[in-house]
Amino acid sequence: MTSSMIIFYTLAALLVLSSLMVVFQRNVVHCAMAVVAALFLIAILFVTLQAPMVGVLQILVYAGAIMVLFLFVIMLLNPTSLEPRRGLWWGFGTVVALLLGGALAALVSHDEAPADPFTATELFGAPESLAKSLFTDFVLPFEIASVLLLIAIVGAVVLAKRGN
Repeated sequence: MTSSMIIFYTLAALLVLSSLMVVFQRNVVHCAMAVVAALFLIAILFVTLQAPMVGVLQILVYAGAIMVLFLFVIMLLNPTSLEPRRGLWWGFGTVVALLLGGALAALVSHDEAPADPFTATELFGAPESLAKSLFTDFVLPFEIASVLLLIAIVGAVVLAKRGN
């Protein structure tokens, strides 16, 4: 196993651990901090793929701006009591997680030698290719995401005014 594979699997394991902390924490602020940790780990994965621009944007946009918005809404709503956990949904989630874990284990234990996860094309993550694909191929999803963020901000303001 090469060193890049070891780095990849270590980052992947930390990412899975961080994601599980998001699901199983009872405190919503701790959940939000676990999301920030997961987003930072994803940014590190992008940097290891020789896409530092995408990694920096991941940190600035998601771990920075979006999580500040999430934490603002969490603090604004002040969730002192959480809903009780329902057994039916936990059972369904457990079954789905076990099925996905089994599928992943089957893929990892396949007899063929795995491809190097850090192989990327020459222009992967370059600012020019990122801008070209963002503003030509993905302009509609980009604008939809902008509108959704605007709606989230307006919703937070409406909720804040309602309390006064």
